[in-house]
Amino acid sequence: MNTGGQLTRKIKENLIVFALLLFNVASLQYLVYYLSDTFSLFAFKTIYTSPMLSLGLSLLITLSQIKCSETLKKQIIVFLSILSVILTIIVGFILVEIRPVKFVMNFHKAFNILDHLFKPNFSLFLPMLGSMIQTIYLALMATILAIPFAFFLSFFAARNLMPNHFIPNTIYYVVRTLSTFTRSIEAIVWAIIFTVWVGIGPFAGMLALMIHSISSLIKLYSEQIENIDHGPIEAIQATGANTLQVWIYAVMPQILSPFLAFTIYRWDINIRMATIVGFVGGGGIGQALQQQQQLLRWNNVSIIMLMIAVTVWIMDILSAKLREYLLRK
Repeated sequence: MNTGGQLTRKIKENLIVFALLLFNVASLQYLVYYLSDTFSLFAFKTIYTSPMLSLGLSLLITLSQIKCSETLKKQIIVFLSILSVILTIIVGFILVEIRPVKFVMNFHKAFNILDHLFKPNFSLFLPMLGSMIQTIYLALMATILAIPFAFFLSFFAARNLMPNHFIPNTIYYVVRTLSTFTRSIEAIVWAIIFTVWVGIGPFAGMLALMIHSISSLIKLYSEQIENIDHGPIEAIQATGANTLQVWIYAVMPQILSPFLAFTIYRWDINIRMATIVGFVGGGGIGQALQQQQQLLRWNNVSIIMLMIAVTVWIMDILSAKLREYLLRK
């Protein structure tokens, strides 16, 4: 048993070494290519950027250190890990095109914008108030309509409630996969899809936030269900209760307060996201902000940003207090 455990540990260590080597070699390949392409320091052949080269070289080095002592192998892993962090930062600077000098030297180009942003046009407050209220209700309706779907599906996405049989397992993985897929697509992308589907306006924004809210709440709800006390479940099952009765009498009393807290938290998130979906035609204050920005009316942009910030701040305080109260109950 001990020999088997040592073998498993050695395999894991070698896999870690191989993964670190592969990342480092690939990063070095990119850096050499970047230097060659940018500064024309030397002739560079495309074979040197081949994935097969990095794969083969990493595999060769991994095989050469298999018989090393445990102490040396740990030192190799530490060295490769440190090198990975350094290369990650260097490659990150290049890929993201971080230019601190450019940021400082070009500040004068943004000065005019900043000057106007600190002089909000308060006369636009009342005209924009309707759009702000629309944004709040957009987020509210998206959350309310998402609750029944997320609540129902979360029971099928909880591992502890689904028996380990073919049909329950299939349902579990289908619900989990669909919720993960829809959650991985940002609300702004859903807003683009729905603006084509139902047209530009708050309805498209509401649908986008609703889809994203359903998948996010399924995850939050199901994880809460998986962390419940199993004592009441076993007690109810001992009486001969069916699955639905177990859910109603053993599961729901334990999850209602956390569910409400998660829902309020999601509404808080939706208010912030409603501004973003407005940029692609999802209605609300975000659409007005995008229109004013395109017209370069930075004084108007300033007051809209101020309204959004104050609204989010107020909703954040209220939702935090309400969540705290519900969790205490």
